[in-house]
Amino acid sequence: MAAETNETQDVTKDKADAAADKAAAVQEPVKKPRRRTAKAAAKPAKASTLKGNIPMIDSHERLLFGKYSYDVKIEDMSLQNYINLKPLEYPTSFRRDSQKMFSKTNINIVERLENSLMRGGTGGKVGGKTIRTEGRLQGKKIKVMHILEDAFAQVNKRTGQNPLQVLVEALENSAPIDDTTRVRYGGIVSNVAVDVSASRRLDISLRNIAMASILDAFKKKRTIVDALANELVLASKNDPNSYSIKRKNEIERMARSAK
Repeated sequence: MAAETNETQDVTKDKADAAADKAAAVQEPVKKPRRRTAKAAAKPAKASTLKGNIPMIDSHERLLFGKYSYDVKIEDMSLQNYINLKPLEYPTSFRRDSQKMFSKTNINIVERLENSLMRGGTGGKVGGKTIRTEGRLQGKKIKVMHILEDAFAQVNKRTGQNPLQVLVEALENSAPIDDTTRVRYGGIVSNVAVDVSASRRLDISLRNIAMASILDAFKKKRTIVDALANELVLASKNDPNSYSIKRKNEIERMARSAK
């Protein structure tokens, strides 16, 4: 009887131990390793501030196309309020504020050049001929963006300068100061010289640089990338062989004759 009692006590003890282990397993579940989300992985590492350690450079500066700095100097004071250099890697605003007054001043200058390149040709006659590109660039923002990126790479290779600085200098040199307008006195129509606002000066300069690229590459072996890079370099040096510089000199010459 004593042996049977001892066996019963051992079985009961084993059952109690098993029940306790099971309860502990239920109360303390096994913690799974936490997975890093894509958002957490994308966060930049914080700079080390411990003594004796060299702090890591935590630069948040955005570079144009991931290569070129926006640290650009604008010499023409009248254009400083209109040349927008908002730091964007791939400038595009989708023209969200197109209905607002002076909304063009809030658009990055590189994007404005892209918009000027998205045209179907010369529009009217230029040099006695009309060019139609049959929609090769119209509405194709990504294509034009790649054209501009490749052209900037060529400018950087040829000049060794920041191509954004070269673009700003080209815009300053090719922006006309005087222009003419038609005025009617009674039945007589005459041309009168007028000053050009800073906003219109920049519009004319962008249009002429884009037009020069299309004219120089149309039905020729030269690509539009080469044509745009060449025009930017020539205009930045105020070279008279530049199409945009020629147009500026012609406009100002007509204005001087109308004074």
